[in-house]
Amino acid sequence: MVKYVIDSASDLKEYPGIDLNLVPLTLATDDKQFVDNRHLSISEVLEFFSKHHGRSFTSCPSTQAWLDAYEGGDEIYVVTITSGLSGTYNGANVAKDQYLSEHPDSKVCIVDSLATGPGEVLLLEKIVELKAQGKSFEEVSKEIIDYRNHLRLFFGLGSLHNLAQNGRVSKLVASAVGIMNIRILGTASKEGKIDSIGKFRGEKKLLSGIIEEIKKAGYKNGKIRICHVENPELSLALEETLRETFGQVDIKSIPAGGLCSFYAEKNGIIVGVECM
Repeated sequence: MVKYVIDSASDLKEYPGIDLNLVPLTLATDDKQFVDNRHLSISEVLEFFSKHHGRSFTSCPSTQAWLDAYEGGDEIYVVTITSGLSGTYNGANVAKDQYLSEHPDSKVCIVDSLATGPGEVLLLEKIVELKAQGKSFEEVSKEIIDYRNHLRLFFGLGSLHNLAQNGRVSKLVASAVGIMNIRILGTASKEGKIDSIGKFRGEKKLLSGIIEEIKKAGYKNGKIRICHVENPELSLALEETLRETFGQVDIKSIPAGGLCSFYAEKNGIIVGVECM
Protein backbone atom coordinates (compact mmCIF):
# COMPACT_ATOMS: atom_id res chain seq x y z
CA MET A 1 0.00 0.00 0.00
CA VAL A 2 1.19 3.50 -0.88
CA LYS A 3 0.74 5.98 1.98
CA TYR A 4 1.03 9.75 1.93
CA VAL A 5 1.94 11.44 5.21
CA ILE A 6 2.30 15.13 6.01
CA ASP A 7 2.53 17.18 9.18
CA SER A 8 0.01 19.80 10.21
CA ALA A 9 2.32 22.70 9.31
CA SER A 10 1.15 22.05 5.74
CA ASP A 11 -2.32 23.48 6.60
CA LEU A 12 -3.92 20.58 4.74
CA LYS A 13 -6.93 18.82 6.17
CA GLU A 14 -7.54 16.48 3.23
CA TYR A 15 -6.35 15.86 -0.33
CA PRO A 16 -8.64 14.83 -3.21
CA GLY A 17 -8.13 11.29 -4.43
CA ILE A 18 -5.85 10.02 -1.66
CA ASP A 19 -6.14 8.99 1.97
CA LEU A 20 -4.00 11.70 3.53
CA ASN A 21 -2.37 10.86 6.85
CA LEU A 22 -2.04 14.06 8.86
CA VAL A 23 0.42 14.14 11.78
CA PRO A 24 -0.28 17.04 14.15
CA LEU A 25 2.13 19.32 15.96
CA THR A 26 1.12 20.93 19.25
CA LEU A 27 0.83 24.58 20.30
CA ALA A 28 1.25 25.13 24.00
CA THR A 29 1.80 27.28 27.05
CA ASP A 30 2.83 26.04 30.47
CA ASP A 31 -0.78 25.22 31.32
CA LYS A 32 -2.66 24.76 28.04
CA GLN A 33 -2.23 22.73 24.84
CA PHE A 34 -3.78 22.87 21.38
CA VAL A 35 -3.37 19.84 19.12
CA ASP A 36 -3.09 21.04 15.53
CA ASN A 37 -5.52 18.55 14.04
CA ARG A 38 -8.51 18.76 11.71
CA HIS A 39 -10.81 19.86 14.55
CA LEU A 40 -8.77 22.77 15.88
CA SER A 41 -10.55 26.14 16.03
CA ILE A 42 -8.14 28.68 14.57
CA SER A 43 -10.19 31.60 15.89
CA GLU A 44 -9.92 30.18 19.41
CA VAL A 45 -6.16 29.73 19.04
CA LEU A 46 -5.60 33.25 17.76
CA GLU A 47 -7.75 34.79 20.47
CA PHE A 48 -6.01 32.81 23.21
CA PHE A 49 -2.46 33.64 22.16
CA SER A 50 -3.28 37.30 21.50
CA LYS A 51 -4.14 37.62 25.19
CA HIS A 52 -1.39 35.35 26.52
CA HIS A 53 1.78 37.08 27.72
CA GLY A 54 3.67 34.18 29.25
CA ARG A 55 5.76 31.46 27.68
CA SER A 56 4.43 29.79 24.55
CA PHE A 57 5.96 27.14 22.33
CA THR A 58 5.32 24.42 19.76
CA SER A 59 6.04 20.71 20.06
CA CYS A 60 6.91 18.15 17.38
CA PRO A 61 4.82 15.01 16.86
CA SER A 62 5.80 12.00 18.92
CA THR A 63 7.55 8.99 17.41
CA GLN A 64 4.36 7.01 17.98
CA ALA A 65 2.31 9.55 16.00
CA TRP A 66 4.59 9.00 13.01
CA LEU A 67 4.51 5.22 13.44
CA ASP A 68 0.72 5.28 13.51
CA ALA A 69 0.74 7.24 10.23
CA TYR A 70 3.19 4.80 8.60
CA GLU A 71 1.34 1.69 9.77
CA GLY A 72 0.28 -0.62 6.94
CA GLY A 73 2.37 1.18 4.35
CA ASP A 74 4.68 -0.64 1.95
CA GLU A 75 5.68 2.54 0.12
CA ILE A 76 5.46 5.66 2.27
CA TYR A 77 6.01 9.29 1.29
CA VAL A 78 6.39 11.88 4.04
CA VAL A 79 6.65 15.68 3.82
CA THR A 80 7.67 17.71 6.88
CA ILE A 81 8.11 21.31 7.94
CA THR A 82 11.64 22.67 7.49
CA SER A 83 14.33 21.11 9.65
CA GLY A 84 15.82 24.61 9.90
CA LEU A 85 13.13 25.61 12.39
CA SER A 86 11.73 22.38 13.78
CA GLY A 87 12.79 18.93 14.94
CA THR A 88 9.83 17.39 13.13
CA TYR A 89 11.93 16.08 10.22
CA ASN A 90 14.33 14.36 12.60
CA GLY A 91 11.42 12.85 14.50
CA ALA A 92 9.96 11.44 11.30
CA ASN A 93 13.32 9.82 10.55
CA VAL A 94 13.57 8.26 14.00
CA ALA A 95 10.17 6.68 13.38
CA LYS A 96 11.28 5.61 9.90
CA ASP A 97 14.23 3.66 11.29
CA GLN A 98 12.00 1.94 13.82
CA TYR A 99 9.32 1.17 11.25
CA LEU A 100 11.82 -0.31 8.78
CA SER A 101 13.38 -2.46 11.50
CA GLU A 102 9.94 -4.01 11.98
CA HIS A 103 8.95 -3.92 8.28
CA PRO A 104 12.19 -4.51 6.34
CA ASP A 105 10.42 -4.88 2.99
CA SER A 106 8.82 -1.44 3.20
CA LYS A 107 10.24 1.79 1.78
CA VAL A 108 9.98 5.27 3.34
CA CYS A 109 10.89 8.57 1.65
CA ILE A 110 10.97 11.58 3.98
CA VAL A 111 11.22 15.00 2.36
CA ASP A 112 12.45 17.98 4.38
CA SER A 113 10.43 20.73 2.74
CA LEU A 114 12.85 23.47 3.88
CA ALA A 115 9.59 25.43 4.08
CA THR A 116 6.16 25.26 5.64
CA GLY A 117 2.51 25.59 4.61
CA PRO A 118 2.27 26.06 0.83
CA GLY A 119 5.80 24.71 0.30
CA GLU A 120 4.75 21.41 1.82
CA VAL A 121 1.57 21.40 -0.25
CA LEU A 122 3.49 21.79 -3.52
CA LEU A 123 5.79 18.90 -2.61
CA LEU A 124 2.90 16.60 -1.76
CA GLU A 125 1.14 17.52 -5.00
CA LYS A 126 4.29 16.66 -6.95
CA ILE A 127 4.69 13.30 -5.22
CA VAL A 128 1.07 12.38 -5.98
CA GLU A 129 1.58 13.51 -9.58
CA LEU A 130 4.75 11.42 -10.00
CA LYS A 131 3.05 8.32 -8.59
CA ALA A 132 0.11 8.85 -10.95
CA GLN A 133 2.65 8.77 -13.78
CA GLY A 134 3.76 5.33 -12.65
CA LYS A 135 7.12 6.39 -11.26
CA SER A 136 8.99 3.97 -9.02
CA PHE A 137 9.86 4.70 -5.39
CA GLU A 138 13.46 5.39 -6.38
CA GLU A 139 12.44 7.74 -9.19
CA VAL A 140 10.05 9.68 -6.98
CA SER A 141 12.64 9.95 -4.19
CA LYS A 142 15.18 11.43 -6.60
CA GLU A 143 12.89 13.71 -8.60
CA ILE A 144 11.18 15.23 -5.57
CA ILE A 145 14.48 16.62 -4.25
CA ASP A 146 15.24 18.22 -7.61
CA TYR A 147 11.72 19.67 -7.61
CA ARG A 148 12.18 21.06 -4.10
CA ASN A 149 15.17 23.04 -5.34
CA HIS A 150 12.85 24.94 -7.68
CA LEU A 151 10.43 26.09 -4.99
CA ARG A 152 10.40 29.42 -3.17
CA LEU A 153 8.47 30.50 -0.11
CA PHE A 154 7.52 34.09 0.77
CA PHE A 155 5.53 35.42 3.70
CA GLY A 156 3.97 38.70 4.70
CA LEU A 157 3.39 39.26 8.42
CA GLY A 158 1.91 41.97 10.59
CA SER A 159 3.44 40.63 13.80
CA LEU A 160 6.53 38.66 14.77
CA HIS A 161 5.62 38.24 18.45
CA ASN A 162 5.33 34.45 18.47
CA LEU A 163 8.34 33.95 16.20
CA ALA A 164 10.44 36.08 18.55
CA GLN A 165 8.99 34.39 21.62
CA ASN A 166 10.24 31.05 20.26
CA GLY A 167 13.64 32.30 19.14
CA ARG A 168 12.92 32.18 15.39
CA VAL A 169 13.69 35.90 14.92
CA SER A 170 15.30 38.51 17.17
CA LYS A 171 13.07 40.46 19.54
CA LEU A 172 14.63 43.69 18.24
CA VAL A 173 13.42 42.96 14.71
CA ALA A 174 10.02 41.86 16.03
CA SER A 175 9.50 45.07 17.97
CA ALA A 176 9.49 47.16 14.78
CA VAL A 177 6.70 45.16 13.15
CA GLY A 178 3.03 45.82 13.77
CA ILE A 179 3.68 49.46 14.61
CA MET A 180 2.10 52.08 12.32
CA ASN A 181 0.74 49.41 9.98
CA ILE A 182 4.22 48.03 9.18
CA ARG A 183 4.30 44.63 7.45
CA ILE A 184 7.40 42.52 7.05
CA LEU A 185 8.17 40.52 3.93
CA GLY A 186 10.38 37.49 4.34
CA THR A 187 11.46 34.31 2.60
CA ALA A 188 12.70 30.84 3.44
CA SER A 189 16.47 30.57 2.95
CA LYS A 190 18.13 27.63 1.19
CA GLU A 191 18.66 26.14 4.64
CA GLY A 192 14.97 26.51 5.47
CA LYS A 193 15.41 29.37 7.91
CA ILE A 194 13.82 32.82 7.94
CA ASP A 195 15.36 35.64 5.94
CA SER A 196 13.90 39.13 6.12
CA ILE A 197 13.54 40.95 2.80
CA GLY A 198 11.99 44.27 3.75
CA LYS A 199 9.31 46.27 5.52
CA PHE A 200 6.25 47.83 3.95
CA ARG A 201 3.56 50.16 5.25
CA GLY A 202 0.18 48.61 4.54
CA GLU A 203 -1.04 45.52 2.72
CA LYS A 204 -1.11 47.11 -0.74
CA LYS A 205 2.62 47.81 -0.64
CA LEU A 206 3.22 44.39 0.84
CA LEU A 207 1.49 42.77 -2.15
CA SER A 208 3.65 44.78 -4.54
CA GLY A 209 6.70 43.60 -2.64
CA ILE A 210 5.63 39.96 -2.92
CA ILE A 211 5.08 40.30 -6.67
CA GLU A 212 8.53 41.84 -7.16
CA GLU A 213 10.20 39.05 -5.19
CA ILE A 214 8.37 36.41 -7.22
CA LYS A 215 9.66 38.05 -10.40
CA LYS A 216 13.20 38.11 -8.99
CA ALA A 217 12.93 34.41 -8.19
CA GLY A 218 12.62 33.70 -11.92
CA TYR A 219 8.98 32.73 -11.85
CA LYS A 220 7.49 31.84 -15.24
CA ASN A 221 4.07 30.21 -15.02
CA GLY A 222 4.31 27.53 -12.32
CA LYS A 223 1.90 26.66 -9.54
CA ILE A 224 1.32 29.07 -6.68
CA ARG A 225 -0.17 28.00 -3.36
CA ILE A 226 -1.25 30.47 -0.67
CA CYS A 227 -2.26 30.15 2.95
CA HIS A 228 -3.71 33.01 4.94
CA VAL A 229 -4.46 33.52 8.62
CA GLU A 230 -8.10 34.64 8.68
CA ASN A 231 -7.44 37.11 5.88
CA PRO A 232 -9.26 35.85 2.75
CA GLU A 233 -9.45 39.42 1.43
CA LEU A 234 -5.65 39.71 1.24
CA SER A 235 -5.37 36.26 -0.29
CA LEU A 236 -7.95 37.11 -2.96
CA ALA A 237 -6.23 40.44 -3.68
CA LEU A 238 -2.93 38.60 -4.14
CA GLU A 239 -4.55 36.08 -6.47
CA GLU A 240 -6.00 38.88 -8.61
CA THR A 241 -2.68 40.74 -8.71
CA LEU A 242 -0.81 37.58 -9.67
CA ARG A 243 -3.17 36.92 -12.58
CA GLU A 244 -2.99 40.54 -13.70
CA THR A 245 0.80 40.30 -13.65
CA PHE A 246 1.45 36.79 -14.98
CA GLY A 247 -1.72 35.83 -16.84
CA GLN A 248 -3.53 32.54 -16.32
CA VAL A 249 -1.86 30.93 -13.31
CA ASP A 250 -2.63 27.77 -11.33
CA ILE A 251 -3.34 29.29 -7.90
CA LYS A 252 -5.03 27.76 -4.87
CA SER A 253 -5.55 29.34 -1.49
CA ILE A 254 -6.46 27.73 1.83
CA PRO A 255 -6.88 28.97 5.41
CA ALA A 256 -3.86 28.42 7.62
CA GLY A 257 -3.90 25.63 10.18
CA GLY A 258 -2.78 25.95 13.78
CA LEU A 259 1.01 25.93 13.40
CA CYS A 260 1.13 28.49 10.58
CA SER A 261 -1.50 30.61 12.32
CA PHE A 262 0.57 30.59 15.52
CA TYR A 263 3.71 31.82 13.77
CA ALA A 264 2.27 33.96 10.95
CA GLU A 265 -0.36 35.37 13.36
CA LYS A 266 -3.64 37.02 12.41
CA ASN A 267 -3.77 38.50 8.89
CA GLY A 268 -0.48 36.84 7.92
CA ILE A 269 0.00 35.27 4.50
CA ILE A 270 2.41 32.62 3.17
CA VAL A 271 3.05 31.99 -0.53
CA GLY A 272 4.64 28.93 -2.10
CA VAL A 273 5.90 29.39 -5.67
CA GLU A 274 7.01 26.86 -8.28
CA CYS A 275 9.89 28.40 -10.25
CA MET A 276 10.64 25.85 -12.97
